[in-house]
Amino acid sequence: MVHKHSSVVRHKDFACSVDSLPIHFFVRLSHNVLTMEVSTISELMINEQIRDREVRLIGSHGEQLGIMSARDALQKAKEEELDLVKVSPNAKPPVCKIIDYGKYRYELARKEKENKKKQKVVEIKEIRMSPNIDSNDLTTKMNAARKFLEKGNKVKVTLRFRGREMAHVNTSSHMLTDFAEGLQDIAVMEKNPKMEGRSISMVLSQKKN
Repeated sequence: MVHKHSSVVRHKDFACSVDSLPIHFFVRLSHNVLTMEVSTISELMINEQIRDREVRLIGSHGEQLGIMSARDALQKAKEEELDLVKVSPNAKPPVCKIIDYGKYRYELARKEKENKKKQKVVEIKEIRMSPNIDSNDLTTKMNAARKFLEKGNKVKVTLRFRGREMAHVNTSSHMLTDFAEGLQDIAVMEKNPKMEGRSISMVLSQKKN
């Protein structure tokens, strides 16, 4: 089990709240508010990668250890057999913290995995039809669009014109609005019909309750 300790570090120019396994690090300046966040492993600088002349060091339990050279800060981390991690690179001086980087990396990866599970991916499915489509095929395509919408996806409906069919663009464009009206119990028109080359397209999305 990883125990988390937190404390508030105060200075005449700023105050910051730090956790022993920081996912977010916030610095509040006296004249305005600046929020800095190190949220992915690739953004971090650790140990010998940190070469700043001065850093503000936070101890492994959240205690303020003052301003010192990066070399001295790294030495203190090594004395505790832990790692030096730059948690706020844009602060002046940059803020570093002594932590167990292995545990931090695990915790960060776990949180990223949880966030991905919570994210719902919305896909755009495309339904294509011609101005000469018969009623049975039209019903089939509307049913397919309904299933896509019920799953939370968006639907791009494209009316494609070929050859001489281009002469009937104006008289056929109503087919898209008719299509949308047939699904109005579940869908709203997110993007109105628009000419795209030899096609007219619109985008439907699921109606929110």
